Amino acid sequence: MTTDPTPTRQQDAALPEGTGQVLLRGAAGAIEVAVDHPDPEAARAGVAVICHPHPLHGGTMHNKVVTMIERSLRELGLTTVRFNFRGVGRSEGEHDNGRGETLDLLTVAEWAMQQRPGHALWLAGFSFGAYVALLGARHLPVQQMILVAPPAGRWDFSAVLPPTCPWLVIMGEDDDVVDPQQVWDWIEGMPEAERPTLIRMPETGHFFHRRLMDLRGAIKNGVRNQLPPPLDPR
Repeated sequence: MTTDPTPTRQQDAALPEGTGQVLLRGAAGAIEVAVDHPDPEAARAGVAVICHPHPLHGGTMHNKVVTMIERSLRELGLTTVRFNFRGVGRSEGEHDNGRGETLDLLTVAEWAMQQRPGHALWLAGFSFGAYVALLGARHLPVQQMILVAPPAGRWDFSAVLPPTCPWLVIMGEDDDVVDPQQVWDWIEGMPEAERPTLIRMPETGHFFHRRLMDLRGAIKNGVRNQLPPPLDPR
């Protein structure tokens, strides 16, 4: 069953049974949330929360890279949760340079965990969304992180702690927004045991134009060994 595409605003909104939207109450007002489910025969005990790129540069939960991340994780069997940061779409409030956006993420992730108790929590983010995911991860029991084009050098990563769970970074070698060398340097500056699995995609820019299917393959291959257990379809 597919829910009504018009979201309903609730304090304790239930996770839609099918593809659908809800409005959660966040610190700055409503947060617009979109939920998608895997095919029942592929479903696993996990939920992935995905963060979108910079709101002041057109970033929304409908960004093509974000929707490809969503598709990749849903095909692997996870329930996916995307949301608009404050000031985007139906989400209320104003852009807050990552601070308020981290609160938005925590609100959505905590709601998702309440709706799926006992399921693994995964976090993913693209560009600015990767930065917010890193900030939020220290406050959440994340079991897998996926970061696409994390904006090292554009945002202050000096206080960003590496997550304690397995994590994957995918970076285009020809990124025209984030300097790839800044990302390599950021990763190489970590203790070896804390570094992510890094996938460098050649001849690929920031938005993965004409390479979105390659991005899908990189995500799925990069996290396949970390998948949560299957759900009983009954």
